[in-house]
Amino acid sequence: MSEQTEEQRPSPSRRALIGWGGAGLALGAAAAGGVAAAVGTSDRTEPAAESGGAVPFHGRHQAGIATAVQDRLHFAAFDVLTDDRAELVALLKEWTKAAAAMTAGRPVGEGAVGGLAEAPPDDTGEALGLKPSRLTLTVGFGPGLFEDAKGRDRFGLRKHRPKALVDLPKFPGDNLDAARSGGDLCVQACADDPQVAVHAIRNLARIGMGNVAIRWSQLGFGKTSSTTPDAQTPRNMMGFKDGTANIAGTDTAGLDKHVWVSEKDGPDWLVGGSYLVARRIRMHIETWDRASLKEQEDVFGRDKAEGAPQGKQREHDQPNLKAMLPTAHVRLAHPDSNGGIKILRRGYSFTDGTDGLGRLDAGLFFIAYQRDVRDGFVPLQQRLAAHDALNEYIQHVGSALFAIPPGVRDADDWWGRALLS
Repeated sequence: MSEQTEEQRPSPSRRALIGWGGAGLALGAAAAGGVAAAVGTSDRTEPAAESGGAVPFHGRHQAGIATAVQDRLHFAAFDVLTDDRAELVALLKEWTKAAAAMTAGRPVGEGAVGGLAEAPPDDTGEALGLKPSRLTLTVGFGPGLFEDAKGRDRFGLRKHRPKALVDLPKFPGDNLDAARSGGDLCVQACADDPQVAVHAIRNLARIGMGNVAIRWSQLGFGKTSSTTPDAQTPRNMMGFKDGTANIAGTDTAGLDKHVWVSEKDGPDWLVGGSYLVARRIRMHIETWDRASLKEQEDVFGRDKAEGAPQGKQREHDQPNLKAMLPTAHVRLAHPDSNGGIKILRRGYSFTDGTDGLGRLDAGLFFIAYQRDVRDGFVPLQQRLAAHDALNEYIQHVGSALFAIPPGVRDADDWWGRALLS
């Protein structure tokens, strides 16, 4: 890596500036400036060249959407505690600097060691010595940022709320837990090393202490979908491959058509961004495990061994939807059954122990990106919720929708700048 210019060198941390007398105020310090160490932009969608490498942070679109899906997830939704717009802006600036550092494999601020011994370190330290592991951090803005539950326009943003940032309808069968739903901000951390992903969320939460608080979070493993659909699709907790027809991260035309917000979609501050739907889907594993193989395959409309559509030989064979039961998941979810609707899926499996009755609390943490949920996820989920045979074995227990701003262009940019400047 070439030497940094004067403008690129990290600025002094807040702890260094305030000295001994104000060391206790440095809890949220993360003022390490400079550009991301990885060369290039997050417009590139191919995986990092080397195992454990860095995914570029800067670019027209945020990384972590079209990026080749990593193995692990830590997703966190935050409530914004402050009503001060300047504090919100300062938080997003600090988060952006920290994210650029962590995705490049650098510590936050002055790091976990070597600073003032009498003050808390700038970095929590559990990623010391670890590679970047293709870490991506993707931030989103929830409806509460534009108008809170009390109807307050805390930050003067109500008039800038996107029309597509709707309140999702209650779908048949939903049993949503408010404690696992919603949020003013979200951060999706994906990496090939779970400790790297957890480290990233932990540091952002620490930086935001007093201004934001984690509302809910979810750890995920075993990616259940892929943005490289030429490869084999991973299996979900039911043992099936799902989402074979996912949009490829290299399909520029498909991404422009189905994922990225365009100038004609608006608003201006969101162009190049997207919308994220997150759904925590509990699987009734014990009931599913007692179903016959034939019933399982009929429910999905797939062969369990190869993941091939019923009546076909290979996973990526064009499905004959009429060969499946009318209630088969693949038949109901396929774009040909929904007027060409496509969403970009980035879901993960989860297992959160047991529910107190000896049943496994496990399932799918569904994540999908699209340019407009009103003609994407909403009509698709309404169809599935009404007719899908899979509903006997699953239940949606958490839900959230976020507007995903465009990428951070350079070292002077920050998450949400076009909205909050």
